[in-house]
Amino acid sequence: MSSSPRIVRAAAIQIAPDFDRPDGTLERVCGAIDEAAAKGAQLAVFPETFVPYYPYFSFVLPPVLQGGPHLALAERAVVVPGPVTQAVSERARHHGMVVVLGVNERDHGSLYNTQLVFDADGTLVLKRRKITPTYHERMVWGQGDGAGLKVVDTAVGRVGALACWEHYNPLARYALMAQHEEIHCAQFPGSLVGPIFAEQMEVTIRHHALESGCFVVNATGWLTDEQIRSVTPDANLQKALRGGCHTAIVSPEGKHLAPPLTEGEGMVIADLDMALIAKRKRMMDSVGHYARPELLSLAINDRPAQTTVPMHLTQPLVQRSPDHDHHHDDRAGQPAADDRTPVLRVAAG
Repeated sequence: MSSSPRIVRAAAIQIAPDFDRPDGTLERVCGAIDEAAAKGAQLAVFPETFVPYYPYFSFVLPPVLQGGPHLALAERAVVVPGPVTQAVSERARHHGMVVVLGVNERDHGSLYNTQLVFDADGTLVLKRRKITPTYHERMVWGQGDGAGLKVVDTAVGRVGALACWEHYNPLARYALMAQHEEIHCAQFPGSLVGPIFAEQMEVTIRHHALESGCFVVNATGWLTDEQIRSVTPDANLQKALRGGCHTAIVSPEGKHLAPPLTEGEGMVIADLDMALIAKRKRMMDSVGHYARPELLSLAINDRPAQTTVPMHLTQPLVQRSPDHDHHHDDRAGQPAADDRTPVLRVAAG
């Protein structure tokens, strides 16, 4: 084993979207990747559903007024794969950079809160959907599934990702911890709720860093005053679209590696000394020597959600006995019970 230190330079990007031009936000992403590369970054993390923009309207508008904004978001949403993923892939490959990007993904008639991880060679190595949209978001996005609760090997190490309040689901976090993530990429919308959102976010990401024994790179979005006014002209509602920004990079020891960014646009840049992971886990490895799998373990349904199951993949629920005419079962010929129940995988133990 090499004794030479392994250092990864990461960039957590706080940035405003472009509400006006269909390709404007994508252009901002590509420009930010270029800027991060010029600063030596090997990893760039963008905010939640940044392309084309987070559905801020859903937080302040009643449902009866959301039809127009929702349709506008759907028109600009990202198809995966498609032109947006191609452009980001090319930028990642050009700079040899791992890029984690949040998008509104359109899959036919549904939208999803989706996180994309591009490796340094431009390959899209992970596409995952937020498993449960939060509160107002349920009017906008569908639910994801456990197939995306994956940690992937990249040029900068083992990378996992969760969006916003998924960090309040300890089992979702443990699913990634059990796969030994080294760098956790967190994404929040920013410019939402108020200062308390940022305060809660800091507690959340620092706790995950300590518990997982990994680095956390967290990116939040930013809205200008003009953009806030464009979402709602109501001055009282505008207050709900300010604050909530806390772009930060945290070590496995729960320490900030650079001052967090809570106002305006910019980047938080920090060098991740990967040796700190072993230093932390030597004392507390929550999925290793500090686990008690014979007492507590996690079962995961990691099968992608499907609305249809081909008949040739199903089995009769019961085998008919020779005297089946005397013991009729109305369930005969239906898909097997096992084909309709979750496939469970033990994540630790």
